[in-house]
Amino acid sequence: MHPQAEEGLRLFAEGQYFEAHEALELAWREETGAVRDLYRGILQAAVVYLHVKRGNYAGAVKVYGRCMKWLNQWPETCRGVDVEGLRQDLNKVMNEVKRLGPQRLSEFDLSLLKSVKWETKLRAITARE
Repeated sequence: MHPQAEEGLRLFAEGQYFEAHEALELAWREETGAVRDLYRGILQAAVVYLHVKRGNYAGAVKVYGRCMKWLNQWPETCRGVDVEGLRQDLNKVMNEVKRLGPQRLSEFDLSLLKSVKWETKLRAITARE
């Protein structure tokens, strides 16, 4: 895994979503393999969470769609990242966002914003890598 991707995942876990996005974007720009699209999906997940925290309903919904486009291409686990867990967490977040709607997004329970689970020593080998 690219060192900036690892830094991005660490920042994501701390709830520093803007900073996580920036680190993951560096990894995405520097990566030449197919895994760059995984980094892109995770960095967009950070943007979804950032929009939710800031109360930006339209932004969260828009980026969620793009984010899932990238994440849905990957197996359940890739390079130690629990991609399926992230997809499930994002779906739960978006279900709550849509339930609340733009007028009540300020009532969103921020404890629903979960970290990306990943193991630095576990690297799933896929045909795409």
